[in-house]
Amino acid sequence: MGERVVLGARGIPDDGRGTVVTVGTFDGVHRGHWEVLREIGRRAAATDRRAVLVTFDPHPLRIVKPEIAPALLTTPDEKKEILAESGLDYAVFLRFTPALSRYSPERFVREILVGRMEVQELVIGYDHGFGKDRSGDADTLQRLGAELGFAVDVVDPVPLDGGPVSSTRIRKAVAAGRMDEARRGLGRPYSLRGVVVRGDGRGRGLGFPTANLQVASSDKLLPPAGIYAVRGLLRQGILPGALHLGPRPTFRGSDPSVELHLIDFDDDIYGEEVRVDFVEYLRPVEPFDSVEGLVEQMRADVARSREVLAADRRP
Repeated sequence: MGERVVLGARGIPDDGRGTVVTVGTFDGVHRGHWEVLREIGRRAAATDRRAVLVTFDPHPLRIVKPEIAPALLTTPDEKKEILAESGLDYAVFLRFTPALSRYSPERFVREILVGRMEVQELVIGYDHGFGKDRSGDADTLQRLGAELGFAVDVVDPVPLDGGPVSSTRIRKAVAAGRMDEARRGLGRPYSLRGVVVRGDGRGRGLGFPTANLQVASSDKLLPPAGIYAVRGLLRQGILPGALHLGPRPTFRGSDPSVELHLIDFDDDIYGEEVRVDFVEYLRPVEPFDSVEGLVEQMRADVARSREVLAADRRP
């Protein structure tokens, strides 16, 4: 019969209620994704079924075409945290393997969606493609649904600036430092996570103590080098800050870094994981002829961050 994807005896607990399912990579869990999630939630509530997302780890292109696989807007851990607020009954993270990449659309539907998820209704985005070489589409699903006894609904795109919201558009915005555009597509600020590690202590000596962040995943998409107005989320709460991302040209021999200065905060947070929410790109990284010139610019950066964050009232 060929290779099989192993999910255990069942994909989800068998309680006899059936499911409303959506499927996709859902990188970013952006506004278009949320519209699909809201729809399966509404349908599940109306029919007393379970709302289920089937998603993938790693990103399918990591297996199919690794040379063009994108950096991630959301790592698996970030995706799980975001989805915890979705109201889903289950989020199934399906390991994407070479075996799974060779599943035909029909086999994927029969074995995974029907055989493991007990799908009664399937809700997909307007541009959904699945199965080997993404050869399956909405028409394929409509045909299989009629044959196997489940309904199929397609959710329209969510518009943004004259085009549909998509993970690709948001990646381009992040990669260009257009953090407001990324935020409008995501419905929340773009963020990254890192553990606070010990640095060289230079920021403290300059009067601007910084938390040096070791980014949690090498697959994570980073914005371009620069100085950003940000918020830091840590155990003590949500705090305003300014972030340096990239090289430190004023100090020769220094490695590139992710350094977070939390405004009016100087507690010891070594070893703590911090989430950074990007609000606005302030300026590029640039060298200074003197330490004094750097300190003057850092004062200006912090003052500008205060202004930006005080004016920013969006979620």
